[in-house]
Amino acid sequence: MVQQMSSAQSPAQQQPKIQLPRTSESETLKKIRHTASHIMAMAVQKLFPKAQVTIGPWIENGFYYDFDNPEPFTEKDLKAIQKEMVKIINRKLPVIREEVSREEAQRRIKAINEPYKLEILDDIKQEPITIYHLGDEWWDLCAGPHLENTSELSPKAIELESVAGAYWRGDETKAQLQRIYATAWESPEQLAEYKRRKEEALRRDHRKLGKELGLFVFSDDVGPGLPLWTPKGTILRSVLEDFLKQEQINRGYQPVVTPHISRVELFKISGHWQKYKDDLFPMMGEKEEEGFVLKAMNCPFHIQIYKSELRSYRELPLRLAEFGTVYRYEQSGELGGLTRVRGFTQDDAHLFVTPEQLDSEFLNVVDLILSVIKSLRLDQNFKARLSFRDPTSDKYIGSDDAWNKAENAIRRAVETLGMDHFEGIGEAAFYGPKLDFIVKDALEREWQLGTVQVDYNLPERFDLEYVAEDGTRKRPVMIHRAPFGSLERLIGILIEEYAGDFPLWLAPAQVRLLPVSEAQQDFAMNVATKMRAGGIRAAADTSNERLGKLIRNAEKEKIPVMAVVGAKEVEANSLSIRTRAAGELGVMPVDDVLHKIKDAIANHDNF
Repeated sequence: MVQQMSSAQSPAQQQPKIQLPRTSESETLKKIRHTASHIMAMAVQKLFPKAQVTIGPWIENGFYYDFDNPEPFTEKDLKAIQKEMVKIINRKLPVIREEVSREEAQRRIKAINEPYKLEILDDIKQEPITIYHLGDEWWDLCAGPHLENTSELSPKAIELESVAGAYWRGDETKAQLQRIYATAWESPEQLAEYKRRKEEALRRDHRKLGKELGLFVFSDDVGPGLPLWTPKGTILRSVLEDFLKQEQINRGYQPVVTPHISRVELFKISGHWQKYKDDLFPMMGEKEEEGFVLKAMNCPFHIQIYKSELRSYRELPLRLAEFGTVYRYEQSGELGGLTRVRGFTQDDAHLFVTPEQLDSEFLNVVDLILSVIKSLRLDQNFKARLSFRDPTSDKYIGSDDAWNKAENAIRRAVETLGMDHFEGIGEAAFYGPKLDFIVKDALEREWQLGTVQVDYNLPERFDLEYVAEDGTRKRPVMIHRAPFGSLERLIGILIEEYAGDFPLWLAPAQVRLLPVSEAQQDFAMNVATKMRAGGIRAAADTSNERLGKLIRNAEKEKIPVMAVVGAKEVEANSLSIRTRAAGELGVMPVDDVLHKIKDAIANHDNF
C-alpha cells in the first residue's frame, strides 16, 4: 500500500503530509468549529429572517446546524450564506461569553420567539447557563469553547458542504428540519487536503464500486438496509468466512448454528429487551410472554448451548463460533450502504472460561484479531481503545465488582502486550467492557473492526455453572469476540480501502484468460478449467473482442491476473502474464503459473 517516492517526484510532491486532526483531538478545531457554526447560524438568520435555529454541534470533520425554515435551502442559498459569513468574519466581531440564570435565559429566548431553544434549555442541567454572543447582534446557548474574535477564522478555510433533512430530536414524529453541513480548518491548505480526500472518498465509495464490480445490490421491494449479494459478492463473503473459520479451527473453536428468531423471554433474561427494545424489530405475536423476535445478538443463543448440559472444568475453555445473522431496526436516515444495515452477519464467538483461564484466553483472542488485521493489510495504522463504562450512567447492568474485574482484565492484557491504547469512557457494552481495534484506512478515516469483551454479568443472569476440580459449582466468565465485526461492514471498508482492487487471495475473480483469437479459445478454457480444479478462481473471456478490449474489460473489472493466449503460447503450453500489481511479467509455462498463483493465494501475497 505504501509506495516509495521516486527520484522524479517534484519538491511539491515531497512536501510533508498535511495532517487533518479530528475535532475531538484538537482544542483549536473545537473553538474554530463552534465559532464557525455560530457565524453560519447568524448569516442564515440575516438572510432568512423566518429561520429558527435548533442545535449546531461540532462533528469530527466539521460542524452542522439544524434550521426550521419555511423554504428548502438551495445550492444558491448556500453560496449566499457563505458570502454573508465572510462579511461577518471580516467585521472582526468579538465573541463574548456570558453567564445568566435559567430564568433570564428563558426570558431572552421568549423575547426572540425561539421555541426550540426553550426545549434545549430544559435539557441543560448545570447552572449558570452560558450564552455566546457575536458582537451585540446575535447569540445562542452554548457550552463552548469559542475563539475570542471572528477575525481569528480564515474565510478561505471554511466551506458549506450540503443540506440534508433531519428530524427534531431525531424523532420522525416531530418537525422535519434542514441540516446544513459545513467544515472549517486552521488553514486553506488543510481545507484543500480535506476536499482532496473527500473527492477520493467518492471515487472509492463502496456503494458505487460495489455496483460497478457487481458485488451487491439493494432493492426497494426487499427494503432499505437489506443487501442482496450477487455471485461475485457471495464469493468474497465466502472467502472471508472460510479464512476465519480455518483460523478458528486451528485455535480450538467449535462451530455452531443458531436460529434467526427466539422467544422474547430469552432477550429479557439477557437484558437486551429492556435496554434495546426500540432497536429490535417488532415482536411477532400478540402477547409478550408468547411473542417471538428476530435475533439481535448471538450471545444468548450460545449461552443456551453451553447451558444444555452441566459442564466440567475439564471442558473449559469452551469456544463456540458462528457466522450468525442478526437484525437491528435502524432508522432509515441512519442507513448507509453496507456500513449501517438492518440485517448483518457477525463473526461471533463466545468463550466460556474459568477465572484462571481468563487472561490467557483474552490474549489468544487479541492475537487472532491482530492476525486478521495483518492478513487484511490494515495493520499499518491502528490503535486499541479500552471501552469502559461511564460510572455516572445507569445504562449498564451488574455490580461494581464485576465491572472492576472485567476492566482490570483488559488493562492487564494491553499492558502485557505493550500495546498503545487509550480509554473510551462510556463506550462499553451494557453488560461488559471491551477492547476495540480502531484502524485507519487509506484516507485516514477511522473504523472500528475487531472487538473483544469480558463479561461477568450474563453468566450471572443466566445462572451458568461448571463443576470445579474440587467438585463445587462455580461461575464461568464469558469472552465475546468478533475479529471482523460484521461481514457487511468489513466488506464496505475493504472495498474503499482497496478502491475495489482486492488482493489476489480475496478477489472474487482472480485470473482472466484472454485468447487473442477464436483459435486459442479452447486452450484458454482448458487452462481455466485446470486452474479452477486447483482452487484458483479463473475464467476465459470468449467474447471474440480485440485483445485491447479484452484487457480493458479485465482492468475495469479489476482482475488481479490476466493471461494472454496467442498462437505461440498455445504451441509452447505457456501464458503471457500481466498483473494489476506489477504490470507485464512475460511468458511462463502454464504449470509454473498455476504453482506460483496458488502459492501467492496461500500466502496472501500478490502474484
